[in-house]
Amino acid sequence: MCAPPEIREHEVLFAKRRKGHKVDKGDSAEFLMVEMFVAGIALDARSGQPIVVLNDQTKRRALPIWIGMAEASAISRALDNYKPERPMTHDLLLNVITSLGYKVKQVEINELASNTYFATIQLQLNEPGTPAASVETLKPIDSRPSDAIALALRAKAPIFVSAQVVADGTIPADFEKDEAEAQEFKKFIEGLKASDFKLSGGE
Repeated sequence: MCAPPEIREHEVLFAKRRKGHKVDKGDSAEFLMVEMFVAGIALDARSGQPIVVLNDQTKRRALPIWIGMAEASAISRALDNYKPERPMTHDLLLNVITSLGYKVKQVEINELASNTYFATIQLQLNEPGTPAASVETLKPIDSRPSDAIALALRAKAPIFVSAQVVADGTIPADFEKDEAEAQEFKKFIEGLKASDFKLSGGE
């Protein structure tokens, strides 16, 4: 399944750090990433389980990820800019990362397998003169998406989702706009005439 056009328009290329190599534009779609943003926390009406919802930049696609209550609370506190008197789990984790001389460059939700999402936290040496795009300065940390998102919100780090996960896991978030564009395209097709096309030679 291919990513919708509105997703492909703002895909960015990245190196899949878990394998430690760079990629070119000709590489597989699994290397393409889409920046997404936390829309909020919802509850599954049937099970009552929390769901963190990510939106793409256009707010046309939504990625729902079922998470635990503790992680939902941690994400909600970050969205509300709540500052605890004493550091809680994700605050402590960020403190440890920064005290060791690293920063959270970005988090990546890069795989969906057997109804389970996988994420990577990309840590970068926070030293003057460190090349921003150097693969060697990055340390990928395997993570659950909920923990990665909670940490990213505290670190003000971007959240990226692989194009394949976007294609497989997202749902339309703006049905009216999607329907309007579909109807507009249908009218365009119906209005085409043979005279609109110029005949050209073969291959």
